[in-house]
Amino acid sequence: MSLFKKCEDYTEARQVREAGFYTYFRAIESAQDTVVQIDGRKLVMIGSNSYLGLTTDPRVKKAAIEAVEKYGTGCAGSRFLNGTLDIHVELETKLARFIRKEGAQVFSTGFQTNLGTISTLVGKDDVVISDRTNHASIVEGCRLSFGTFKKFKHNDMDDLKRVLAGCDNPGGKLIVVDGVFSMDGDIVKLDKIVELAKTYDARIMVDDAHGIGVLGKTGRGTAEHFGVEDEIDLIMGTFSKTFASLGGFIAGEKLVMDFLRHRSRELVFSASMPPAAVATVSTALDILETEPERREHLWANMERMKSGLEALGFNTGLSETPIIPVVVGDNERTFLMCQMLHDNGVFANAVVSPGVPPGHAMIRTSYMATHTFEQLDRVLEVFEKIGKELGVIQ
Repeated sequence: MSLFKKCEDYTEARQVREAGFYTYFRAIESAQDTVVQIDGRKLVMIGSNSYLGLTTDPRVKKAAIEAVEKYGTGCAGSRFLNGTLDIHVELETKLARFIRKEGAQVFSTGFQTNLGTISTLVGKDDVVISDRTNHASIVEGCRLSFGTFKKFKHNDMDDLKRVLAGCDNPGGKLIVVDGVFSMDGDIVKLDKIVELAKTYDARIMVDDAHGIGVLGKTGRGTAEHFGVEDEIDLIMGTFSKTFASLGGFIAGEKLVMDFLRHRSRELVFSASMPPAAVATVSTALDILETEPERREHLWANMERMKSGLEALGFNTGLSETPIIPVVVGDNERTFLMCQMLHDNGVFANAVVSPGVPPGHAMIRTSYMATHTFEQLDRVLEVFEKIGKELGVIQ
């Protein structure tokens, strides 16, 4: 059998293209802002994870430009050898202070961060326990580890307790969870997980990609939101969302960071973050800490959209954050709705099974601090029009 037979047999994307409502890999011709340009047309962007709207901030862009002028465009090697710049070290120090941990380690992508952290720390006598709806990078990190991989039902503490009670491995236990779940926008029950971890002597790692800059009194994320920062062993974050760049980090005890620096293959054998990306993150972190009003605007926008969509009759699922799903149901109608939104000047994302459970296909929307109420009201008008046309709402 040909190696590429599976490629020949893959028809799902082709069928959607032929039906005329394929909305993936759309080429944006402008900056990732509240309004983007595609094929010369302006669309309101409600499919971005730039929660604080910093990708176009003049201070962030200036920092990136100055870093390129000083350091060049790349580091030409891994952090382990020749690819560590002074700004990498400075950023890690700032992140550790911000997250209130002893140390932090930067990776070149968020996916690599989870992959490299979990697979390196979880050995053959250990067990790693994951929420069933965790991000794919967590799942792949668990699969790559030499430990036992167990799952518990989504945000179900009784099921987590069952899994923990059934662990008879001679090594350690690591519970890994998303802080904010990226599809439904709900928040992990982190306070309850802390209680269970103490009872069953387990460590906790939180992927706070969608929580940092969004949750907590000072934007430190899910652990701050629940007041359990001292109880969380490892906090992971990405730079492609709040921090307006690319990369990721893990924060925790210094001895753990040192172990990862020397043993994580994803770190040792990957080229380091380029200077522009490092400078962008550092400047975005400064803005996050000094401009709390951005989070206030973000939450005002979230509340306006959630209440507005629900008032129109849409099902917004489990959302508690600026990620607000609009549950449509079947895949085909979800694809069609996404295309109609696009045609009416709104950029949103179609998420269908197997990315979500069958019958739970959705339009995933997410909001920025920099959206105006006028833009959001326009989005609501479009959703009402299309929702009625498709029978999603009455």
